[in-house]
Amino acid sequence: MPNKDEVFEKVREALVDALGVDDEEVTPDATMVGDLGAESIDFLDIVFKLEKAFDIQIPRDELFPDDILTNAEYVQDGKVTPEGLAKLKERMPFADLTKFEQDPLVQNFGNLLTVQDLCNYVGTKVGVQG
Repeated sequence: MPNKDEVFEKVREALVDALGVDDEEVTPDATMVGDLGAESIDFLDIVFKLEKAFDIQIPRDELFPDDILTNAEYVQDGKVTPEGLAKLKERMPFADLTKFEQDPLVQNFGNLLTVQDLCNYVGTKVGVQG
């Protein structure tokens, strides 16, 4: 079982390879979209590389809750409702949604996921604590 540092290193390698960014750009606080420039097509490559690196399966809806963000039950006037936020927290316990909660515009969601969130997610898949 890898430790937190090993998880971060493998995640960093996958991101550097998939996104063509420099090692030093991939910090725990870097956002996948805003800081590292990931686009939706890149996420397929990132998921593939992470699955291979860690020998895990990553169901699409665990990392990309499009079904929540496009559901009229959870989104009104372009904002995620309190029920939608609760659903996101349930689906994505590895992600820090604090900033998003302050202004839950659907269009801002893509710029939410950080490298640390991705490491936390992978950590839960491979049994890393904390």
